[in-house]
Amino acid sequence: MNYRLRFSLGLTSLLLLLLIGCESSPVRPVAPEVSEVPQAPRAARPTLQTAERSKAWWLPRHQLKIEEAKQSRIDLIFIGDSITHRWERENHGLSVWNQHYQHMNVLNLGFSGDRTEHVLWRLQNGAVDGIAPKVAVLLIGTNNTGQKFDDADDTALAIKTIVAELHRRLPQTKVLLLAILPMKLLPDDKHRNLNVEVNRRIAKLADGKRVFFLDMGKSYVDDKGVLNTRLMPDRLHLSTEGYRLWAEAMAPLLNRLMQ
Repeated sequence: MNYRLRFSLGLTSLLLLLLIGCESSPVRPVAPEVSEVPQAPRAARPTLQTAERSKAWWLPRHQLKIEEAKQSRIDLIFIGDSITHRWERENHGLSVWNQHYQHMNVLNLGFSGDRTEHVLWRLQNGAVDGIAPKVAVLLIGTNNTGQKFDDADDTALAIKTIVAELHRRLPQTKVLLLAILPMKLLPDDKHRNLNVEVNRRIAKLADGKRVFFLDMGKSYVDDKGVLNTRLMPDRLHLSTEGYRLWAEAMAPLLNRLMQ
């Protein structure tokens, strides 16, 4: 038998074996590539701040707040970004804070620059461990829309994830969810409109039992929607008067929830 004939017979035998094997063996589905597996948007995935910010002050503040929570009973927490952080600062919210909240055994968990994903990381890494506040005031999202122009659905999903995380870690705590405040001067600004879209979505999280929604936005603009720069001098952060307005607008609902 010559070489070509032997090769042809061998190839035919191999093909027959493969066909028999395919008929007798079950078909195994191919696992999808990692990129094909649906994932939550980045805004809903916990993450650290940048390494530089983390080392400089962000992680030290996180640890400080964890220790602060151990010192006494905590009945009220504020969670958010720089707008919440600045309750602690002179010429911003400190005097109003001392007047309205200091007597409530309160903890400020506002961190400048935070987006939803950073709040999630903090909650999952000890920020509310060992405490049982009556109310958690949550204001977050403006850095998602203002810095990254995240999609409204993504930011709303991330806020929903934060609320769920609070429920899991603080089952007896009521969440007072605040609408993202207006930003930029004019009502047709794309960032302002994006905040409006997020607010429409997160308003639906309120159930009147564990989650309560409050939109204070109209108090910071005139009847044409133009931002009041006396209340928000840089078109984002609040003046002392802006914080006073926040405290007064929130007082009726917060006082009821704190009972």
